[in-house]
Amino acid sequence: MNREAIFSDGTSEYRIPAEPEIGQYVKIILRTGKDDIEYACLRAAEDDRVVMLRFGTDEHFDYYQTSVRMGEESFSYYFELKSGPEIVYYDRFGVTDDIRPQYRFNICPGFKTPDWAKGAVMYQILVDRFCKKDDTNDVLDDEYFYISGHVHHVSEWDRYPREFDVTEFYGGDLEGVRQKLNYLKSLGIEVIYFNPIFVSPSNHKYDTQDYDYIDPHYARIVRDNGDVLAPDDNNNRNATRFIERVTHKDNLEASNRFFADFVAEAHANGIKVILDGVFNHCGSFNKWLDRERIYEDVPDYPKGAYVAEDSPYHDFFHFYEGGHWPYNNSYDGWWGHDTLPKLNYEESDKLHDYILKVAVKWVSPPYNCDGWRLDVAADLGHSEEYNHRFWSEFRKAVKTANPDAVILAEHYGDARSWLSGSQWDTIMNYDAFMEPVSFFLTGMEKHSDRYEGDALGDGKRFEMTMRHCMTAFMTPSLHCSMNELSNHDHSRFLTRTNHKVGRVGKLGSEAAGEGISKAIFKEAVVMQFTWPGAPTVYYADEAGQVGFTDPDNRRTYPWGHEDFDLIDFHRDVIFMHRKSEALRKGSFIFLETGRNLVCYARFNSEEQIVVALNSGGYDIDVTLQVWRASVPSNCTMEQILVTYEMAYSIMPVKRTVEGGRLNLNLAPYTAVVLRHRA
Repeated sequence: MNREAIFSDGTSEYRIPAEPEIGQYVKIILRTGKDDIEYACLRAAEDDRVVMLRFGTDEHFDYYQTSVRMGEESFSYYFELKSGPEIVYYDRFGVTDDIRPQYRFNICPGFKTPDWAKGAVMYQILVDRFCKKDDTNDVLDDEYFYISGHVHHVSEWDRYPREFDVTEFYGGDLEGVRQKLNYLKSLGIEVIYFNPIFVSPSNHKYDTQDYDYIDPHYARIVRDNGDVLAPDDNNNRNATRFIERVTHKDNLEASNRFFADFVAEAHANGIKVILDGVFNHCGSFNKWLDRERIYEDVPDYPKGAYVAEDSPYHDFFHFYEGGHWPYNNSYDGWWGHDTLPKLNYEESDKLHDYILKVAVKWVSPPYNCDGWRLDVAADLGHSEEYNHRFWSEFRKAVKTANPDAVILAEHYGDARSWLSGSQWDTIMNYDAFMEPVSFFLTGMEKHSDRYEGDALGDGKRFEMTMRHCMTAFMTPSLHCSMNELSNHDHSRFLTRTNHKVGRVGKLGSEAAGEGISKAIFKEAVVMQFTWPGAPTVYYADEAGQVGFTDPDNRRTYPWGHEDFDLIDFHRDVIFMHRKSEALRKGSFIFLETGRNLVCYARFNSEEQIVVALNSGGYDIDVTLQVWRASVPSNCTMEQILVTYEMAYSIMPVKRTVEGGRLNLNLAPYTAVVLRHRA
């Protein structure tokens, strides 16, 4: 039996329809070698065999099919094939001699992910560090006190972030993003994912102060009276300038109007907008708690739960025994952080309802945002049972308001229990993208905290890791998973290429840019834009920005001294990705892996893409069995992109396929992309 010919997956050419409704019949298709097997069966249970009928053939393959009517529950299956005395099974991991329940294919009737999100080109923006265009909304020196000091406005845009950076503001704003929409459009960006932009006292804004309003420091300040703090004053009740800026409804409503107009303009430019929802915890400045007492004397704001025991928000938080009001500091903080009070959903239906209204508000008119990225989503609530129930209700609320909104969660590890069809659409793809790619190409852990020399260049390890981790996703979730090389929580990928272990406090800021390899970075970008999922560029990565992990990874976009070669490279790779349906939603198969070598294909019946990478310092000759990706036996493939150690090219070059095989010579640190179209 030709095991290399066997293939099926969850794409629309092997499962019709790919995202069925309850009660709908689904045609399931299996590919085998031509005239190679006696029979094929679909198996949904140990004693349940449905014989599949051969319905088609071509020069390489036979195609078998059967139809299954979907019920209300998930449907899992695998295949059994027989040729003479040989019986094998095929599941999501591949061909096997044994039955492996953990790798079965799975269909969840009624589960759909937004079509626009499949393969979408995303761009992540931390607003304070992207672009500054409005001087009137800058955070002022001494405007208020947070954590351990007064906030500070950084006047030098290119200055490196300090080791403790939370209270330092560079002044990036939404007006800056608005004025760069043409740049993002020219780059080929289809979706902006914003780090949090709601009212918050920090520059990262993962400590929400008011979920109902965009922070005026990012948008519009129309009333701006009051005083900043005196140098020796840490009492925010005296920060009257700050209080007016973030509590006066004129500022808050003007900021919301500005944001609604921004989203409309982004949509007019073909760019969608995803918000960051921090719903596990809020911030100590939050109006519901008001530990800083900035809302205490402001009209129309009820007393916070820190201020008064009879606060309408009392049960939004868990207070420990022994605490006393007024000003009860004995509340539960996430991981013990008193600046990040944990939200107490199980004891407050009002909190539950409020957050669901927030979730609906921002994906509905007049804001019309296109989805949510959910911060530390697995941590929400005090039990796993409640967590799953909440996210099921969150999904129902959001999808009712905006059926095309995406729900995308931050998650590390296996997310199957949330990706079962009733909760999240997908996740930030650490396990099946960022981490394996980082280890294979750099040997570095994603924080730059560890170097694993054995992982560097180990293509077989990369393949086995990816095969395993990709099976945690149903295909619709995989195709819209957020595939990042860098983000606000981890070192920038370009810095990882220098193999320096440590953080900025130990190594210093300059070290992040020393000994980097643009060649390896370009290979990573090629992989990012040819791998199943939504390739997501962390702002300024495309311009050559470097940085160790938080806060050094939050350096500003280097306007005026960008790396234009890298920008042009990203633009060309993005154009290649956007023009290819096979790269957006096609099937995936590994072709060859080895020392410093990873080769794979993305394909459908109309287009076949072959990708080959050499991550090492010597030439590799490889023969690829491209017939496995439905490439004709004797044809010409077109090389549409190649990266070299010092350059790259998009000049088309013809490559000959003979007998279904493609011979390639891969120079050191090279990635090549080839295409065949029917």
